[in-house]
Parts: sequence; C-alpha cells; structure tokens
Amino acid sequence: MATNSKLTPETINELHLPRVANILMLLVWITAGIGILLPFALGTSPLDALLLRVPNNEGNWWHALVGLPFFLSLPMIWLHLHVLNSLRLPPVLVRRILWITIIFSAIGTLLVETPFLLHRAGTSELQRLEVIFSGLGIILINGIFLYRKWEKLHPTLACFIGIATAYLANAFLCLIIYGESKFEDQSRSGWYVTLIIVLPIVIELIWLLFRKPDPQKA
Repeated sequence: MATNSKLTPETINELHLPRVANILMLLVWITAGIGILLPFALGTSPLDALLLRVPNNEGNWWHALVGLPFFLSLPMIWLHLHVLNSLRLPPVLVRRILWITIIFSAIGTLLVETPFLLHRAGTSELQRLEVIFSGLGIILINGIFLYRKWEKLHPTLACFIGIATAYLANAFLCLIIYGESKFEDQSRSGWYVTLIIVLPIVIELIWLLFRKPDPQKA
C-alpha cells in the first residue's frame, strides 16, 4: 500500500472529499457518535447493548455485537479531523488497531446475520433478504474492492472505506430489524437519527470508492 507520512493538500485531494463536504461529513459522524447514547429500540442505546444493559436482563453476545459497530463513528470523527487539519498519517499501530476493530465488527455483523441465513430469525422472506443484502452484501462488495486495490490505496483512504463499510452493514441491519411496527411505541430516537445519517454516509462511501482524482488539482 502506498504510504506518505504527511497528509498534504495534494494527498487529501486524492483520498477524500472536498473540504466543505468533509466538514459536513464530520458533522454527520459527530451526530452518529451522539447516537451511541440514544435509545435505538426497547429503550436501549448501542452503549447499553454493548454493556448488556438490556431490559429484563436479556442481554447477550448478540446485543454486544450489534452495539459495537456504532462506536466506529468515534475513530471516523478522528480521521476526518486529521484530514481537515492536514495532520500526519495515524501511526501504524493505531491503523492496525483500527483494522482489528473494523474486522471484528464486520465478523460480528456476519455472526448476527447467521440466523437469517439459516431461516431461524422468524422474519418474513423479504425482510430476511433485505438483512442479508444490506449486511453481507456491503461487506462482501467493499471487501473485494479493498482486496483488489489494497496496494494502490492510500492508508487513510482504506481506513475510511473500512470503517464506513462496517458501520453501514450493521446500521442497515439494525434499521431493518428494529423498523418493525411493534417497536414504534417505544423510545427509539437513535433509530431515527441513524435513519437520517445513513444516506450521507452511503454517498460518502460511494465517492471514496469510485472517485478519480483530478491530476490538475494535484
């Protein structure tokens, strides 16, 4: 993978959004960070799920795996600030920790989807397919992209793509599962916040995957 110790304006042009869009996405990810503390369903926030603080003491590994990817918003905020301030690349150790977290979150999402793959989730066939496509599909497609482009990708760009992929796969999974009418009468402001922010995050991810740097700007 190509490396550069300094995030110069030329490098930033190659790896991320225009500055104004970058600032807007920073605000989106800050909102996602706040969503960690907001109830998503059953009056339970992602933080509660990670700590197994679920009503009726029903918390288990499933809830922890669902809650963890929401915390990827925090390193994403940090990365956006790095790009905005043209700071040096995150240290190799930090990037490795980020990738361990990304991979663990993605594997966790796939484990959560296992009951849907095995027809044991008790959902309709349409909902089952939506969950599989939104979770497995996003991880598989972007995983293949990263594998094929790894040597050519800037390390920071790869981190952006990895975090957005793991976050969206879990976010879509949760939006579908907890979007049923039986949850409508419960406190779930976090669900609505997530519903709003996933669209700009998807747009950001598409931009990162398919944009071509303008050599004249560089």
